[in-house]
Amino acid sequence: MATPAENSLTFAHHPHPSPVAADVRAQVLANPGFGAAFTDHMVEIDYTEGSGWHDPRVIPYGPIALDPAAAVLHYAQEIFEGLKAYRLSDGGIALFRPEANAQRFNASAHRLAMPELPEDLFVEAVRQQVLIDKDWFPTVEGGSMYLRPFMFASEAFLGVRPARQYKFMVIASPAGNYFKSGAPAVSIWVSDYTRAAPGGTGAAKCGGNYAASLVPTAEAFSRGHDQVLFLDAAEHKWVEELGGMNLFFVFDDGSILTPELTGTILPGITRSSLLKLAAEEGLTVREGRYSLDQWQADAASGRLLETFACGTAAVVTPVGKVASQTGEFAIGSGGPGQLTQSLRAKLVGIQRGEIADTHGWVKRIA
Repeated sequence: MATPAENSLTFAHHPHPSPVAADVRAQVLANPGFGAAFTDHMVEIDYTEGSGWHDPRVIPYGPIALDPAAAVLHYAQEIFEGLKAYRLSDGGIALFRPEANAQRFNASAHRLAMPELPEDLFVEAVRQQVLIDKDWFPTVEGGSMYLRPFMFASEAFLGVRPARQYKFMVIASPAGNYFKSGAPAVSIWVSDYTRAAPGGTGAAKCGGNYAASLVPTAEAFSRGHDQVLFLDAAEHKWVEELGGMNLFFVFDDGSILTPELTGTILPGITRSSLLKLAAEEGLTVREGRYSLDQWQADAASGRLLETFACGTAAVVTPVGKVASQTGEFAIGSGGPGQLTQSLRAKLVGIQRGEIADTHGWVKRIA
């Protein structure tokens, strides 16, 4: 729970003395890629046990001074979020459901024995980051500003216990297309590795989950695929999620299915948004288990019309092919499906102010 002091924190501003030159920035913004360049500033807030959150500030982007005994380096107390700022159709700037990111951030903090950050402070930190670097919006079609809030244990000590000092930070990166292949639909590889097990940290957005996915992801890339798919840990049968995205399945009876949240799947904010939008389209929306074998059988019979992946970075991306050690199968025509394109268009239209936001998801900040 936030203390009165935390609710009244004022951000100190320390502008960058030598920001990236305008002509260099323009070159970056014309072809930003994803996660390759970073803006001039970052947000930093400290936490000390007994004092709470203090000293919020906007400072020049740069290296972090860290003690070699900092707890994050030895015991992996680290969490993060991912969200975007969008240019609206009228030229304004907005965030999409930042309160939901704040809530998920705190759920991750709770799982890793870290202090929770007041939701309004999380949102304000993100707002401060966007506004000071608003000139970093990409000029490419569909460009956005990707925001990375994160927290780590900064206390210097050795011993297995929760740290007593933490840093919360926000950095920003101009973003274009997440996938580099440019294909109309992505190809995924079914991994023999396990991402998460019941009782573990699968529902938390922490670095360890992603570190464990690097080897299977590299295997997928080496085989010519765009992403890796993880099955459940117990039976290695049930579809869970991709390396950084949730999955949806569209059937010929007008229903749509996504794997249920069992504690081993990250509760995606794009996922929850699409569930609402799909229901509004008159689809029967289900959350439940779906086996890899059934997926292949439904694709072969034509019962399954489309599969798509979703997440903040990738938005809504069609899946065209699935491959594993035992073979591969195509979904539909192997390209983007009608409903996939329709849901993506509606979601992006809401995010960019082109379609009415009836859910209160868009938070205008400029």
